[in-house]
Amino acid sequence: MSLTQTKAKAAEVRAVFEQAGAQVVDCAVLQSAETLLDLYGEDIRTRAYVTPDPMRGEVMLRPDFTVPVVQMHMEQGAEPARYTYSGEVFRRQEEHPERASEYLQVGYEVFDRTDPEAADAEVFALFANYLAPYGTRAVTGDIGILTAAVSGLKASDRRRAALMRHIWRPRRFRALLDRFSGRSAVPVTRKALLELDDPMAGAVPTIGLRSHAEISSRVDALHADAAEGPLAEEQVLLIEALLKVSETCEFALEQLRDLAVDMPAISEAVERFARRCDALRARGVDVTTLEFEASYGRSSMEYYDGFVFGFLSARADWPAVATGGRYDALTRQLGKGSEIPAVGGVVRPGLLMQLEGVQ
Repeated sequence: MSLTQTKAKAAEVRAVFEQAGAQVVDCAVLQSAETLLDLYGEDIRTRAYVTPDPMRGEVMLRPDFTVPVVQMHMEQGAEPARYTYSGEVFRRQEEHPERASEYLQVGYEVFDRTDPEAADAEVFALFANYLAPYGTRAVTGDIGILTAAVSGLKASDRRRAALMRHIWRPRRFRALLDRFSGRSAVPVTRKALLELDDPMAGAVPTIGLRSHAEISSRVDALHADAAEGPLAEEQVLLIEALLKVSETCEFALEQLRDLAVDMPAISEAVERFARRCDALRARGVDVTTLEFEASYGRSSMEYYDGFVFGFLSARADWPAVATGGRYDALTRQLGKGSEIPAVGGVVRPGLLMQLEGVQ
C-alpha cells in the first residue's frame, strides 16, 4: 500500500463529506502547544510530539484537526457551518508501538445550534453509510450522562472536580471513587502526614518545582478531604451500575431511565439520548441493533463531552477505523465568550485500504 494510494482514498472520503455540504479547510502541521496544554494539562505530552520554537515558544505536531478547526471557526466562521479536511496527524505510541505514529486522517465537523441531536445523527449516519461495505462494527456512548452523574454527587466541589477531571482516565477515576468512598485504605505515608501537628515544621529545602506554599495548600486539601467523610455507598453503586450499562440503544435507554429514578441528575442527559435515538431512526439507523456502552469514549480525546461513537474492525489489535463525538465545551473554551454546539468525526483512510486488502 503506497502513500499515493492512501491519499487517493483520503480524497475519496473527503469528496463524500464535500457532497454532504462541507467546506474544505486546512490547518498548519505545527500547532501551539500552549493551547493544548491549557486544555488537557501535561498529560498530552505523553501522546504528542512537542518541541521548542524560538519565535512561538513550544509547538506541537498536530495530534488531530479538531482543536485548530474549532479555533478557526470561533474566530471567523459563519453559522451554521460544516467543514472537511484531510492530512497527516502525529501521535506517540509508547503503549502501542505496533501502531503508526503518523497517519492520514479525514474529518467532518458540524457547527449548528438548531438541533444538536439531529446533528449527532447526521454525522453518525454519514459515517455509517460510507463504512457499511467495510464490515465495521459501530459502538456508541455518551460522556454527557457520566458527567451529569458526577456533577450530581452529594460531595464537595473539590471531590466532584477531581472525579470530573479523571473521567477520561478510567483507572484513576476508579481509584478516586474507591478512596472517596472509603473502600481503599489511606496510604501509610499520607496517614502519617495527616497525623503531624505541623507537617511543614522544620521543612527541608524544596526539591522539584512546587513551592512551600503549594505544598502547604496540598496538605490543607488532604486534611479537608479526610474530614469530609466517605461518599455514600448507594451513590457509588449507582455510578458503578451506570458504567456497566452495555446494551443495544433501546435496551440501554430503558436501563438508564430506571437509573435516573434514583439518580435524577442524569435525567436530562438521558432524555437527550432518547431524542438522539429518534433522530438516528429518522436517518435510517437501526437503533434496535446499534450498540451503546456508557463507558465508551473514556480513553479518547478529552474534549468529547456528549455523544461519542467508533467504528471497529474485526482486528482486536487495531485502533478504531473511525471515531467521533460531540464537543460543545471545547467551543466554549476556545470561543472567548461565545460558544456553539459542535459534533464531528474522523476516518483513517490507511485502515480502509487495509480492509480492502490493498498491499
